[in-house]
Amino acid sequence: MPGLITHYTAVELILVALAAILVLALGLVGYRAWQNSRVTPEERERRRCAHLVAMGKITDAMLVEIRENLVFYSYLVRGVEYTASQDLARFTGEAAVDFSGVSALSVKYDPRNPANSIVAAEEWSGLRGAFRQAPENHASH
Repeated sequence: MPGLITHYTAVELILVALAAILVLALGLVGYRAWQNSRVTPEERERRRCAHLVAMGKITDAMLVEIRENLVFYSYLVRGVEYTASQDLARFTGEAAVDFSGVSALSVKYDPRNPANSIVAAEEWSGLRGAFRQAPENHASH
């Protein structure tokens, strides 16, 4: 039976260990990609807005157009004008949006990608004067 025992060199053991680490890393990357693919579009939008509320910079914006719950706005960042829109339909259950009272419009944008912006989120609103409290909801916007 002594002939069945084989001896591996240090290089062979290192290669086997590196291969095992590579397999584990690829498995982890695949698992995370699978998890991210399971995120609903609504949750993805909520996360994007939460990130912009936490990390975004604020600038003034100009209201361009309103179509039902879709708000079009433009803003200037470092000499470049951006025009964007945001669907505010998910906020209609919390408060009524009345744009006749909009006195000023602010936008939060990502400093690394200024085209990524919002005018409202669950925790923040750049539509000053636009939200009226619903009678059953007493949270501030």
